Amino acid sequence: MESLSETQWDVVIEGTGLRQSLLALALSRSNKKVLHVDQNEYYGGIAAAFSLQEIEEWAERVTKEPTTGPFRNASIWRASDEDPTGGEALSFSRAYSLSLSPQIIYSKSKLLSQLVSSQVYRQLEFQAVGNWWIYVPTVPSEPAQTATLKRLPNGREDIFEDSSIENRAKRCLMKFLKFVADYENHAEIWESHAKSGLPQFLASQFQLSSQLQAVICALTLSLNSPEETSVGYSLPRIKRHLTSIGVFGPGFGAVVPKWGGGAEIAQVACRAGAVGGGVYVLGTGISSSQQSDNDAPIEVQLSNGETVQTKHLARFTEFVSDTQPNNTTISRIMAVVSSPLTSLFENSVEGSPVPAVSVIVFPPGTLTNDSIAHRYPAYVIPHSSDAGECPVGQCVLYATTLCTTNSKDLLETALNAFLTTHGEDTKLLYSVYYEQQECGWQTKDLSDRSNPSFDLAFNDLLLEDVAAEWKAILGSDVDESTFMQFEKRPNMDDGDDDYDNEH
Repeated sequence: MESLSETQWDVVIEGTGLRQSLLALALSRSNKKVLHVDQNEYYGGIAAAFSLQEIEEWAERVTKEPTTGPFRNASIWRASDEDPTGGEALSFSRAYSLSLSPQIIYSKSKLLSQLVSSQVYRQLEFQAVGNWWIYVPTVPSEPAQTATLKRLPNGREDIFEDSSIENRAKRCLMKFLKFVADYENHAEIWESHAKSGLPQFLASQFQLSSQLQAVICALTLSLNSPEETSVGYSLPRIKRHLTSIGVFGPGFGAVVPKWGGGAEIAQVACRAGAVGGGVYVLGTGISSSQQSDNDAPIEVQLSNGETVQTKHLARFTEFVSDTQPNNTTISRIMAVVSSPLTSLFENSVEGSPVPAVSVIVFPPGTLTNDSIAHRYPAYVIPHSSDAGECPVGQCVLYATTLCTTNSKDLLETALNAFLTTHGEDTKLLYSVYYEQQECGWQTKDLSDRSNPSFDLAFNDLLLEDVAAEWKAILGSDVDESTFMQFEKRPNMDDGDDDYDNEH
């Protein structure tokens, strides 16, 4: 086998995260010589999915090298650490596939249409994201009332059937929903408020109560406080949520790939890149690169000691340094619990598929604990065993909030509050806490710019980055309408895209 340095590469891609893997997919029919390297021994980058053993090895690496990547302060808790019998309910390591960056994908997302047009959808299995819930805490003046989860209405019918909403409030809410479905054509209502906080806008323009404001804010999936979540940011996201419901069937508006979320998409995309002739090298990163002038090839020094030459270099900045202005960090907990949490995954509409994922929102101020200040919303996203991430009879919970001095306590409080709503039989078996810094995209042809990867729903801006880089590689005269538009390969059945040309 010839060495990597003996080939004149058209493109070298560093990292196998979702963005880089989609770029490899986009180039898979371009007849370009593509070298795709990753310093990790696994695919997926910041979207990787791990077994229990792998997540513990990952956490150990994060602890030893806290400044070399986007993750830090990783710690693991097992029930068996406190109760020798508590860990017995955990299954074997590979029965779990825990995702570092869990995201839902809205039905209206361009990603789904690109997965179809590029033919790789044949190798993916999707599960429905069903009910959305908002946490309602105990009211101090009514101590007999226990904290509950209230299901968010999915549309007009749910709103009219909700007896907890007064008729006048229902009319105001319906007025807002009608507006947001066509907000682009009603600039006179919202543009002057574009930078204002969403709650203020909902109160002044639609007379929505604080209770209904919290419901609407929940649909944005914003990690900022409602007052810091602008109208301009919120409206397209609320519309995305509402218009996605029913696209693929009744009762749901989003999906997740089975077996590991974004990591599964990354693997499938890399597989397509390899079938197209790309060479994959894991455990090898890029040490340095240099170019004598704009017309000369780029010399890339790999961490394995080899030097290769390429016309284009696509690199991914794994994190933005602490000195970067407006740097953002989030806190996450992934947890395994001892119950299937069946009530969260029941069909809300007749004829709808049984969902494998639910979304629970804890608005600011709804969690009480002497040691925390609940300023930012927290999200808990349960995945049932149907998502392929845990054994039958258990669930995986993904909890996320903005990182603060007490965000770990806040997420633990949110998980405890959530488990309390499901009775004493639901036990926490295993949890992993970690923090993740903002990521950016860095290439030869595009200027550096921050592109946060923290959205709880896939952000189609990532696809725009990939398309721009694809165009820069193929040339400005390329037909942009051909981006990820592929015919099915001849003489290839579904699932035949195996590859064995890793270097």
